[in-house]
Amino acid sequence: MLLGPGGSGVSVLAAAAALHDSERPGDRTAHSPVGVQLGTEGGTLLVSLDSRSYLPERLGVMRLPGQPVPVTANVDLLQLDSLEILEAAWRDFTAALTAVGGVKQVLPLVGTLASIAPGELTSMPGAQEFLVLRQIRDAATAGRWQRVVVDLSGVGDPYAVLRSPMVLSAALERLWPRNARLAEASEKPTVAQLSAALEGIDRDCHDLTELLTDPHGVAAHLVVDAGDRGVRAAADHLAIIDLMGIPLRSVLVNAGVGGPGSVDDATAAVVNLLHNDESVTVTAIPRAAKGLDRLSRINRIAVELPKPAGRPRGSGALTVAHVSGEGLDSIFEMTWKQGLPDPNRLELGRSGDELLVTVSGFRYPVTLPSVLRRCVVTGADWHDGTLILRFVPDASVWPQKSGKTGR
Repeated sequence: MLLGPGGSGVSVLAAAAALHDSERPGDRTAHSPVGVQLGTEGGTLLVSLDSRSYLPERLGVMRLPGQPVPVTANVDLLQLDSLEILEAAWRDFTAALTAVGGVKQVLPLVGTLASIAPGELTSMPGAQEFLVLRQIRDAATAGRWQRVVVDLSGVGDPYAVLRSPMVLSAALERLWPRNARLAEASEKPTVAQLSAALEGIDRDCHDLTELLTDPHGVAAHLVVDAGDRGVRAAADHLAIIDLMGIPLRSVLVNAGVGGPGSVDDATAAVVNLLHNDESVTVTAIPRAAKGLDRLSRINRIAVELPKPAGRPRGSGALTVAHVSGEGLDSIFEMTWKQGLPDPNRLELGRSGDELLVTVSGFRYPVTLPSVLRRCVVTGADWHDGTLILRFVPDASVWPQKSGKTGR
């Protein structure tokens, strides 16, 4: 998946990468180089989440949102309209609610929801983005394409989109806790169908969250322009990518957009931000000689995206160490590699089994390992690109050793 600040050329480079990375018919295989089976026929699917994107015109194909359109013998374009997907899902949802007799009396809120027509919807934060991601996942596992290139530009905040399954799952838990809905479903048959539907959505939320941070099947690529704006934005983007545990594989420094600036200087600055991380390649994309307004010109841009490396990054590779003490006197440290452009904007909070971490104005819940769920945070430090959080046991819930008994 390709993402980056608006105006950095993400869409064009995503299209160029899909065209460059597509296989010839005779070379098609059933598995990706890292052994993750994405499809059985081969070929590449280019996905655009922007319903207003000019990609169809630039690639010379019809604009058919929601339907794969052939671009070349080995590349298809799928342009998604998030509002259209939301409306279709809402029709199915309200139809299911209407079909369940008596559920409106049991849960009055259901009747209110069922009365909302699809045409009245404008957006549903979390749900809308979740549905789009689920459709991309379903396309990737349909057995039609070997690889999928996702253009995340044109959606406002791409990280909010990638965070949406976790947000929706948390919202469902707050609105109707899982233990409560399962208990009600067992006692009230009229609720069972609705409970099962929500259970399926929650499973999809967890599945998507795991998929998007899976370093074996997903590779992320950050696109920034070669000007000063791009370098400044790169620091924040890399920090958020670390926080979310997104498996970053490359940074593309695009000299074809942005203001004045040296592409060599920008590339060196990005390498420095990455602390010379050898698992992430930094590539300079030169300015095209002509406008990129047609397929033949986009096809001349040589963009080769590194494959998934199988190594987790950022919070996805966090470690926990018992540094001293025993029992209630124990001290634990949780660490991960974390970019931090502005240490003053680092904030920490706690919600149940999750640590709420805010970096560069972006908040993300990091699930605590089991041993730390009965602990409290006592301090935090950041040193040489590593975030260090210290924990001590919470005396009210920490298991106590039973005393000796006997005569």
